[in-house]
This record gives sequence, C-alpha cells and structure tokens, in this order.
Amino acid sequence: MKWTKAVLALVCCALVSPLHAAQSYPERPIRLIISASPGTGADYFGRTIAQALTEMYKQQIIADNRTGAGGLIAMQTLANANPDGYTLGTASSSMMVLPLMYAKQPYNPTTDFAPIALFALIPSVVMVSSTLPAKTVQEFIAYARSRPGQLNFASIGTGTAAHLSAEIFAKAAGIDAVHVPFKNVADAWTEMFAGRVHFVVFVSPAVTPMMHDSRVRVLAVTSKTRAIGFPDVPTVIEAGLPNAVSETPFGIAAPVRTPRAIIDKLHADIVTILKRPETAERFARQGGVPAVDTTPESFGALIKSEYEFYRKLIPEIGIKPQ
Repeated sequence: MKWTKAVLALVCCALVSPLHAAQSYPERPIRLIISASPGTGADYFGRTIAQALTEMYKQQIIADNRTGAGGLIAMQTLANANPDGYTLGTASSSMMVLPLMYAKQPYNPTTDFAPIALFALIPSVVMVSSTLPAKTVQEFIAYARSRPGQLNFASIGTGTAAHLSAEIFAKAAGIDAVHVPFKNVADAWTEMFAGRVHFVVFVSPAVTPMMHDSRVRVLAVTSKTRAIGFPDVPTVIEAGLPNAVSETPFGIAAPVRTPRAIIDKLHADIVTILKRPETAERFARQGGVPAVDTTPESFGALIKSEYEFYRKLIPEIGIKPQ
C-alpha cells in the first residue's frame, strides 16, 4: 500500500510540475537568439514579437543577434540550450538550409527543435544597382544574359534567404551570376550603392528603408500576389517568371523537449499578439501579413516541407556540402 501511494504521488508530481511551470512562466528574462544581423527579416520580426512579449510578461525578452557562419552558430546554440523555455530562437529558411551546407549535418531542423509559431511568410524584393541600365525584370534578364558570369549578387551568408532567393531567381531567369556573401546588410548596401554589387533578392524588411533610394532600383517582389506593403511593385509572375516565386517563413522555436505546457503558452500569447491591429500594421509596412492561424504542428509541417524543398534544390543550383 505504501509503495502504491508513493507511485501515485510521483505520478501526480510529474503531472503537476509542468503545469505549475507554465502557470508561473516566465519568472525571469528570456533570451531570444536571432540568427541574423540587425536590419534583416529575422531581426525585424523577432524584435517585434520580443517587444510585445516583454510588455505582456513584464519580463525582458533579450534579443541576441548571433550572425556567425551565416546563422549556424545561432541554430547550434538554440539546439543545445536548456529546454526550459528561457532560450528561444527565430526560425526561418536558413534554419532548414544550413544543415544541407555540410557533409556532416550539425543539427537536424526537423527533430532538434520544438516549433512554437509561424509569424509570417515574407516575400523577397528583386533590386538592382542604379548603375545598371535595366528598369524592368525582362530588361535586367537580357542585360545579364549578355554578360554571363560578369554580374554578382549579395547575400548575408551562404544558405540564407538572401542567397537562396537570389539563386531561385537566377535559375528561373536563366542567368549566370556570382554569389558574394557579406557579414551584414549594411556592407552589402554600401557595395551595391557603389555599383560593385549588381543585384540583390533580399527579404522585404531588409529593403524597405531603401525602396525610394535613387541608388537602387526595385524591379519585382517574389510573392504570388503583390505585397501588401508595396502594391505598386509587380510580382515575378507578372514579369513572366512563375518559377521565381519564393516566400521566406519567419517564426519562433525552442529546443526540443521544452515542456509542451510552455510551448502552448508561448504559442497562445504569440497568436494573441499576431491578431492585434498594430501588429498587422507593422507587418504590412514590411510587406507581410501575420500568420494568425498558425499552430505548432502546422509550423512543424512547414519546416519539414521547406527542408525537403531545399534538400532537392541545393544540388540543382550547384552548391556542394562542405
């Protein structure tokens, strides 16, 4: 009888403990690892949600930009963090792509993380240096095709959204261009303004401040329909390149084995934030719409589908794992 009571007590403790953790969570500041530099999509959306959660929880959500190795350090740090809900991380295409850059995968994006919520699917923007004569996508394609291997495009690291979106565009357009990775967005813009970088396909938050800068020229967005924040910019489909469509998912994840009760609390609170009119307004300024119907399961399914898409794409565009 004593043994039975002891077992029941242990079972009750096991059930109550995660519930208590979720009810009292968070009791201290939370670290949000952002896998990109300031001025990028991951940084913008990560900080938007972090600020709102800070106000909601009355606990600081500390944004920690980890940009080494194109975001690989950030993802490894998140995968190896204590699964207690106090270390979270932004999750975008680079999270799914980076392991495919290595012969020995440093982590598995489908098993090493607990998806929490998708923030939005964000289009990229095709922009060229104003030193080029092209004023439309088709003019740019003609210009680039007449100069195979002579033009280049910038990214903020191999395997990032800026890299892969540009590769998808170049493949669809049938042009041969050289990839030039930079450590941060600011350096890429400096080189593009000088005409040493010829084009970029950056996610919309990274290009919004430059949309009306005379040193660059906006040609198209990579979404299926025109972006809500840039209604006057044509899509790649309108430009005759349906295969150039690409939208980058941005969301948030935790280390695998983070208690489900904490995942559910974070998910519910983030969805509440995504449904706010002020959130929709902030997202719209960056060309996106909040994903208010997101669930941990649907975000996990998206991560798996993105991983499979890039697993097939990477060999096609000639990238060899190191």
